[in-house]
Amino acid sequence: MKRPTQVDVARLAGVSTATVSYVVNGLADGGRVPISEETRQRVMEAIAELGYEPDARAQALRSGSTQTVGLILPDIYNPHFWQTADGVEQELRAAGYHLLLSTADLNPDHGKEVFKELCRRSDGLILMSAFIFQSEGVQEILTQLLRRRFPIVKIGEHPTIDCVVSNYEAATREAMSYLLALQHRRIGLIYGVQPSWDPGGAELPLDIAGGLDRLRPYQNCLQEAGLPVASELIITCRATVEDGYQAALQLLRLPARPTALLALNDLLAVGALRAASDLGLRVPADLSLIGYDDIPMDSYLTPRLTTSSKDMVRVGREAVKLLLARIQDHDRPQQRVEIQARFIVRESTGPAPF
Repeated sequence: MKRPTQVDVARLAGVSTATVSYVVNGLADGGRVPISEETRQRVMEAIAELGYEPDARAQALRSGSTQTVGLILPDIYNPHFWQTADGVEQELRAAGYHLLLSTADLNPDHGKEVFKELCRRSDGLILMSAFIFQSEGVQEILTQLLRRRFPIVKIGEHPTIDCVVSNYEAATREAMSYLLALQHRRIGLIYGVQPSWDPGGAELPLDIAGGLDRLRPYQNCLQEAGLPVASELIITCRATVEDGYQAALQLLRLPARPTALLALNDLLAVGALRAASDLGLRVPADLSLIGYDDIPMDSYLTPRLTTSSKDMVRVGREAVKLLLARIQDHDRPQQRVEIQARFIVRESTGPAPF
């Protein structure tokens, strides 16, 4: 069925298309354009009967605003990122804006197209995916956008763009201190991160830079406690549940297995929890387990998962506040908001077995 137009509304209401346009755009309200209330009502009734909706693109051209903000997430499968989207949408809705959501996979060409399309269709952009920055094409577009002062906010550190920063360095130190106080001396790390890409589009090995805020304090805390950083206790893998499962099997089958595991995200920890069960190990009696991100399912696992939280709903809301302020004032200095992560003790950790 053909989408109704202003011509259809005008024909049904018995008025000109100009009159319909005045009513649709609110110019008949308050006497700005001399249209009688009876005429306005006829137009509104015709709009309701036909189910007419104004063309958002045309309205954006007239007003200079789409009332839409774009958000690029790195992964559609991890609930951690959906918590961010939830916070972004909450804050946008309160401000009368709409959310345009997309993900950028590890292909830089795809990331470039996503980046271009969202910029074209929105008043500003929130970036959570670091992968699109690996594309030279995206870097060129970004330079052009910043030159014309297009509003952009990055979730994560950036030297020139407004950003919301939250990392796990302090929370990891707290987690390690907690495990060491429980007499754990062999602590494994499931280092689940994303692959990278080279400028030619070929997939490179896993990009370990993505979790350095957990790897470095893990290593430092062991060294400060006089313990070795054993390479066999660090498994680098992708960041999925299955990867967590396979990595944990490898660690827990060592002749001198770890008594505690840190998993770089909660999905990896879920896989590790299953691996421990399949090997007949009890959590936390035989193995303590810690994840990161505090995804909603953590409180419903058996046992409930000890983890750390960046409060990604709040991160999303703060990113929107920065972006809307940038939309209002393109010349304000670069802004940086930092949110501290929290270490959360639940049931999956306990004293080292002896």
